[in-house]
Amino acid sequence: MTIGHLHLLAGKIAAGKSTLANELAKTPGTVLMSEDVWLSTLFGPEMASIKDYVRCSARLRDVMAPHVIDLLKAGVSVVLDFPANTPETRRWMKQVVDASGCHHTLHFLNMPDAVCKARLQDRNAVGGHEFTVSDEQFEAITRHFVAPSPDEGFQVKEYA
Repeated sequence: MTIGHLHLLAGKIAAGKSTLANELAKTPGTVLMSEDVWLSTLFGPEMASIKDYVRCSARLRDVMAPHVIDLLKAGVSVVLDFPANTPETRRWMKQVVDASGCHHTLHFLNMPDAVCKARLQDRNAVGGHEFTVSDEQFEAITRHFVAPSPDEGFQVKEYA
């Protein structure tokens, strides 16, 4: 039985995670699951603060884990466009890896704040993204970002 490959993404807001996720999802037999799409669809009006995001994303992870595991075990590769930006969220992702027995890649987009902020301003100006993020929100969220560590057990591919 073939097990799917799980692609995970770490990087600050506007580092290019969703752009890379869309490219990775072009591989045959691969599905894309975007946290932003799910959160905006399911909880959009409830998402007014970082605290709301934490609450809603935890609920979404609880529902998505068994689904992602089932897909991987069925041989479908998954691009999980959920931010692997804290040790806590990566522990959840590691549980998915371990429960499914899949191979995985943690794509770490290691971009400087200035690049992310410039991309974020462009993204906000163009529109079309599920969420608009201010510079103040970028700073508040970025304070929680922790780069992946080798002791977490992931196969990391870093982009600089």
